[in-house]
Amino acid sequence: MTTTPTPLMRTPMTGEVIDLWSAEPMTPMKEEWPRLRCRFINSKPVGRWADFILSEWELEACGWEDFHPHTETNVLLEGELHVESEGKTVILKPGDAARVNPGQLGRYWAPVYARMVTIYGPNPEGLESDSFRYFEL
Repeated sequence: MTTTPTPLMRTPMTGEVIDLWSAEPMTPMKEEWPRLRCRFINSKPVGRWADFILSEWELEACGWEDFHPHTETNVLLEGELHVESEGKTVILKPGDAARVNPGQLGRYWAPVYARMVTIYGPNPEGLESDSFRYFEL
């Protein structure tokens, strides 16, 4: 028997034998930021979560800066992604991964294009992220 997922199933762990999340299209983070697109796969990063949160992102000649109280790991699938934190910068190529550790400001940008999978958390205390800044290159 197959189960069609519903929006209520979009939580990190349902307690079922298999958790299933149907693919959703990537959409701009905000209407005025069309070059920064994302989709949250298993849950949105709101409140407390004891598991990880998985998302997919695309950046087209733009960048993003934010502060997280939890880890953020980026695995680059396509393009080139620059990641900077605390004065250190790394440049990711497809297959590379980088993690910005908790309590750090992370800055991410793609001079041309980047598509990556991002893993957040966990965030068991439910501390909020902040310092969001979008920029175009």
